[in-house]
Amino acid sequence: MLKAENALKKHSFNFELVPIPRNLSSDCGSCIKLKDHIEDVNPYIEDIELDRCFVFDGKEYKEVNRMGMW
Repeated sequence: MLKAENALKKHSFNFELVPIPRNLSSDCGSCIKLKDHIEDVNPYIEDIELDRCFVFDGKEYKEVNRMGMW
């Protein structure tokens, strides 16, 4: 996750580090909450290994692939 965070900072994307939502994992980890669309960010993080990606539509989290598709 540190590599992804550094890549996002380098390219001035709007994001924050937050705790992983409990309904996604009971681990005490953190995740990157993007304020930009994953399609915009993907070229800068595509070579970085990430566990999983989700989109929150205001009601529920939906898992997406690295291109932002379900």
